Amino acid sequence: MSISQFSSNADEAVSNKMTPDQKVVLGSTTLGFTLDHMDATFLSFALAPMIAELHISGAQGGIIAAMSNWGALIGSVLFGILADRIGRVRVLSYTIILVTFATVILAFLDNAHTIYASRFLLGMGTGGEYGVSMALIAESFKANKVGRISSITAIGGQVGAILAAILATMIMPAFGWRGLFMIGFLPLIVVYIVRRHMKETPEFEQLKSDYQSGKKKFSFAYIANTPKRAYTSFVLIIMLTIQTAGYYGLMNWLPTIMRKQLGITATVTAGYVNLGMIPIIIGMAIGMLTFGTILDKIGPRIAFTIFLIASALMIYAFTFAYNMWTLTILGAVVGFFSNGMYGGFGAVISRLYPSEIRATAANTLTGSGRAIGAFSSVVIGWIMDHYSVSAVLMSLAAMYVISLVFMLTIPDFKKLGTLHK
Repeated sequence: MSISQFSSNADEAVSNKMTPDQKVVLGSTTLGFTLDHMDATFLSFALAPMIAELHISGAQGGIIAAMSNWGALIGSVLFGILADRIGRVRVLSYTIILVTFATVILAFLDNAHTIYASRFLLGMGTGGEYGVSMALIAESFKANKVGRISSITAIGGQVGAILAAILATMIMPAFGWRGLFMIGFLPLIVVYIVRRHMKETPEFEQLKSDYQSGKKKFSFAYIANTPKRAYTSFVLIIMLTIQTAGYYGLMNWLPTIMRKQLGITATVTAGYVNLGMIPIIIGMAIGMLTFGTILDKIGPRIAFTIFLIASALMIYAFTFAYNMWTLTILGAVVGFFSNGMYGGFGAVISRLYPSEIRATAANTLTGSGRAIGAFSSVVIGWIMDHYSVSAVLMSLAAMYVISLVFMLTIPDFKKLGTLHK
């Protein structure tokens, strides 16, 4: 598919044919992802000077980086339940306010333990936002648009990462790491838009009416209330764990992999990463839009099969790359396939689970996968210490094959393939 076709698909998804309510949903969720991911990414640039100024140990610094993943698990469940009980729009505002508070307060903290708490709260907010946004999209757009729309929203997160890098470059030299966190109030813009212009979807209003009449009731157990649904939830957690492991494993260890493959110093590698991450992030964004389009056209079973096989092959290809250009190009291609699938999970979950647990399911499954997959960096470090870069890359490639095998056993994926017709 050509770049012009990517543009055409994006234009179609955000065209004037959309209703005003749909435009507000798309704009608010995408901007929310952008600014919340920007706030969350600030730590990547602030961690080193923060450790130096506050005399925090390396181990404590690692805990700071990990706390948001554990917070995401708790926030995912909590805000998912609230969204299915009291409304998607209200809870979306709550998650964004929590992210804003947790980011700005970090500028005033001076010890590791209070920083742990702030990062945990931030993780709760970002973890809760995902399922709420996916539920709003699923209930606002036709089935044959949900894949593309959810992918566009997910791309907002990649834009947020680029914004964080730009702002860190501009602000930190003059105002330090505390100044960077001070501008974390920007997501409040989304809260204003949501509160002023967004209203609950007709589907949720009907759900609320069914709650009041006793026709339906909320139960967390609905995620696994039948053997088939329990198995589907189990497999999706495995797939999301591998999705997270692939992302954090590759991104966190990419500098080390580069250094070992090229035989260069860490200083040179750092210079590469600053420049080389941009094509990788662009590759991720294009991959998300492409995956969403394929998912809408031919269904998730074939879409995931293509991307999981390609992810395994491209990661394995890293073992044969020994020059800067090859690794840069491969990094972008790996980002295209391995992270292109991210937005598709929300689209799939929104169709596999009924409205009364839609946000809860999306958040719980995603949060669980994120929390378990975050350990990948530790496992990869162990493999790196005891074996080799090739062993790391082959292990990552094998994970995607495992994900493929499990995905093919979900019976309802075949039914979802007909939604576009």
